[in-house]
Amino acid sequence: MAFGRKESPADFAGSKTKSSDSTGKGFSNLTAFIDQGSEFEGKLSFKDTVRIDGRFMGEISSENTLVVGETGEIEAQIDSPTVVISGTVFGDVQASRQLVMHKSARLKGNVTTASLVMEEGAMLNGSVKMETASASKTMSAAQAPVSKKSEGSGSATESKPTS
Repeated sequence: MAFGRKESPADFAGSKTKSSDSTGKGFSNLTAFIDQGSEFEGKLSFKDTVRIDGRFMGEISSENTLVVGETGEIEAQIDSPTVVISGTVFGDVQASRQLVMHKSARLKGNVTTASLVMEEGAMLNGSVKMETASASKTMSAAQAPVSKKSEGSGSATESKPTS
């Protein structure tokens, strides 16, 4: 494992992810790299970009980009604005900005994202829900329960969500 690297994922040997492609945003701040042959279990939380070419089990939360390399094997719930998959992921993916699946990608789980890019050959087994982060918040507020007191109590009140 190498931490604190400032190279783009394209600088790593065997990478097919290029910083000049449609997912190039945020790749210049790679802060952690879990290399092939490494295993990690637990909760991974980060602010910049992390690339995983090894094995990870648990939960992943990011404020920027998660890159799963071709040899990466992930069993986790993922919440990150941008997720780029070239390897294997088992678990639900919440990518508020974009999910990119390269031709070698294998994903088994449910996806919620604003933008889905799949190369021919990528495999996705699960449901896909397309929504923007702002739409998700609006829908959640609109679906908030409306409560009324039961009949016979003399008065009824309603709670309405505020926007």
